[in-house]
Amino acid sequence: MEKQGSNKKQILLFYCVESEDLARKIAAESDSIQLQSINWRNREMMYLVFISGALMMDSQTFSLIMHITSEASMLPFWLLSALLPSFFEQISVIFALPRLFVASFQLVLPFFPTGSFERMEEEGDVATAFTMARILSNIPISRGGPTSLVIYDIHALQERFYFGDHVLPYFETGIPLLKQRLHQLPDADNVGVVALYCSLIVVAFPDDGAWKRFYKQLQHFPMVVCTKVREGDKRIVRLKEGNPDGRHVVIVDDLVQSGGTLIECQKVLTAHGASKVSAYVTHGVFPNKSWERFTHKNSEGSEKAFAYFWITDSCPRTVKAIAGKAPFEVLSLAGSIADALQI
Repeated sequence: MEKQGSNKKQILLFYCVESEDLARKIAAESDSIQLQSINWRNREMMYLVFISGALMMDSQTFSLIMHITSEASMLPFWLLSALLPSFFEQISVIFALPRLFVASFQLVLPFFPTGSFERMEEEGDVATAFTMARILSNIPISRGGPTSLVIYDIHALQERFYFGDHVLPYFETGIPLLKQRLHQLPDADNVGVVALYCSLIVVAFPDDGAWKRFYKQLQHFPMVVCTKVREGDKRIVRLKEGNPDGRHVVIVDDLVQSGGTLIECQKVLTAHGASKVSAYVTHGVFPNKSWERFTHKNSEGSEKAFAYFWITDSCPRTVKAIAGKAPFEVLSLAGSIADALQI
């Protein structure tokens, strides 16, 4: 834990119910972060929210961890009230906090769930990522200026430009957590950092989009790039470039849903000689318990099992679901978020 210093901002950190575990980890990272409670009182479709101690919080820095479930990104607005706390309740708090004469306001949205819905492929498609960005861009300005908005590994690069001038988006990544974890692998202890970078670990990307997002942060590693091609009604994964032969290959992407692409990638890499295959995604969405297909007990033989599957705690429901289930490991964003709140 960092010790409180004179140059540290004193931050009051609020959170929604599902983000409580992450909020407590963030507060444990620094003495300058103090947890504050919100009473989410959703009763029979009545939106009742109470911010504890609001009258004594003027001239302080407020932060809020917002959580929007992946299901919320696919529901009409009027159905969002079924989620506890609902999207509407969280937006109500977000719009209220800057008006409490706070010094500044910071919003942490670890996972931007509408991020994979930015495309318009035919007339009638709605770019919900743009709509969500417009909603968040209308957060009232506090005494300290525009709201700082912290987001991790947003899905498409162009979404960075969806936000208006009333918020200051700060785009972070979970890749440093992966690099730190790779240094801790048993092979790293045995042969040292140079060999780890140059011969033992290969980073693979399932498509060109993932390569564009992450290759600059992983340039010290040999790389493999896969590609998805259409054959009739099927999309087939093929090796585009790089050599996985005899290596531990780590597939890197921003998010996973059904996991089908990762499984097809793993098959291709194994067929080309990979000694073992692992995966890292920042956002483990896994709707309908699709994470179950990756557990070792459900793998069709050890040669088809992922050695490691790393996710962050940006999707709290998944974190609870996969606890203690190999090959999953959770890399917490808490330290990174605590640092971002001091910027």
